[in-house]
Amino acid sequence: MSWQLDPYHLQVEFAVKHLGMMTVRGHFTEIVAAGQIDPDHPAASSVDITIQTASIRTHNEQRDNDLRSGNFLDVPTYPTIAFKSTKIEPVGDERFTMAGDLTIKGVTRPVTLQVLRYGEFNDPRMGHRVAYSAEGQINRRDFGLTLSMMLDGRLVVGEEVKIMIEVEVVEQKQEQAAGTAQA
Repeated sequence: MSWQLDPYHLQVEFAVKHLGMMTVRGHFTEIVAAGQIDPDHPAASSVDITIQTASIRTHNEQRDNDLRSGNFLDVPTYPTIAFKSTKIEPVGDERFTMAGDLTIKGVTRPVTLQVLRYGEFNDPRMGHRVAYSAEGQINRRDFGLTLSMMLDGRLVVGEEVKIMIEVEVVEQKQEQAAGTAQA
């Protein structure tokens, strides 16, 4: 049985404090995810995600352009963010930890995400699928995002960034063996 990440049901979002008060949320619109997924044996699974940094969206064009600039992601120099899992371990019935290497602005650091299996769905039209969420937190300064503008003694952009990922994986039906004997 083979499983594939569904690119139409994949979201990578983030949240960071603005002036220590309001939470600004954003997401990326161009994401490629691959991996070896085995819902019955999660420890044997692996995930590899590549995000196009230019696809960042926060519902504010001026802020998005600042995030794409050298002040933050420096899109022309670092066009992608990458995550590659290194280990997945169960920590409960439907919970796992997924350790991996996260690369932002050419800096790679280990990150551990908390994974929750949401559920399973089997439908003739949409296929047999399983949904997961993964959450974690990083310090942006650890990845070279060091701009620290202050306003009235407060950081304009907080240092702690929450990461939220949601994905569905779809069972791939076994195709008939290639090279079936022909008359």
